[in-house]
Amino acid sequence: MITERVGRLREEGRPIVIAIDGRCTSGKTTYAGILSELLDVPVFHMDDFFLQVHQRTPERYAEPGGNVDRERLIEEVLEPFREGCTMISHRRFIRGIMALSAPVSTEVQDCIILEGSYSCHPLLQKYSDLKIFMDIDPEEQLKRVLARDGISKYDEFKEKWIPLEENYFNAYDIRSICDIVIHNG
Repeated sequence: MITERVGRLREEGRPIVIAIDGRCTSGKTTYAGILSELLDVPVFHMDDFFLQVHQRTPERYAEPGGNVDRERLIEEVLEPFREGCTMISHRRFIRGIMALSAPVSTEVQDCIILEGSYSCHPLLQKYSDLKIFMDIDPEEQLKRVLARDGISKYDEFKEKWIPLEENYFNAYDIRSICDIVIHNG
């Protein structure tokens, strides 16, 4: 179904962005990897666009979906792709050192996947041709957080990251603006 939709979009002859948004542990990264292989396209991860230290203000965190560097994503990936660049160079945010990496170059053709929470933010929607929302039941989500990140990160996800995501999803009704909703658990 999705490959057919992408095929129809490809017939239009313009750059295509597939945005995969949704709740943490719902399978966004796994699904993006599968689609990447099926469509032979690269994936850009929202995790690479965490806020830089100087952007981490109470005002920014108070914005629904404000905890990602949308501006850098637009400047380094989305605008160059839209303009027809075939080599996208972007810097990844490295949490361990709280800094940006050296530029990483990715060859692109006619389609890219933007994977991660906040990829369907209203300021990014104009770049997306196909929006997918990955959903998960809250109880299953917490089980997966525990299995994936262990007890050391469990409270942080439960008390900080999940509420930030839920605020964003609700403020912008993200689930309903997506073309496809996949419930995974």
